[in-house]
Amino acid sequence: MITVRDATAQDAQALAEIYNYAVQHTTAIWNETCVDVQNRAQWISERQKAGFPVLVACAAQGVVVGYASYGPWRLFEGYRYTVEHSVYVRSDCQKRGIGRLLMQALIERAKAAGLHVMVAGIEAENAPSCRLHAQLGFVQAGTMRQVGTKFGRWLDLSFMTLNLE
Repeated sequence: MITVRDATAQDAQALAEIYNYAVQHTTAIWNETCVDVQNRAQWISERQKAGFPVLVACAAQGVVVGYASYGPWRLFEGYRYTVEHSVYVRSDCQKRGIGRLLMQALIERAKAAGLHVMVAGIEAENAPSCRLHAQLGFVQAGTMRQVGTKFGRWLDLSFMTLNLE
């Protein structure tokens, strides 16, 4: 049984491990620098102080197996009702519905906050993520070709959006 709750500073270690795995082994994060526990604890605190949720999915005995959050799409006032989100599931726990559970909870939080649109920026070849987002009602908004690089190759960025109203 998986439960979803708000993250605390005590979850920082698990979030750092999930994040760092994605940095080192996937194109889900276009960063090449790993983070430490202090970085993730500060990130959780800053997100929550700004009014943005950081959710964790927990398995038996409270083991964190995924997390999700959203934050500003862009910093200009005209974008204040649009957020960009991220969702990450521990590599050994993928394809079990955890990402869907986190996304559903995140969408509900966004609706409750009176937001209008959620934006997903997904590496274009990440078919499972694109499929999950489409199943949740996100629609393709466009693809920017070769705007990023990782592992010695150029990456395309697909945008998908969900109207929350």
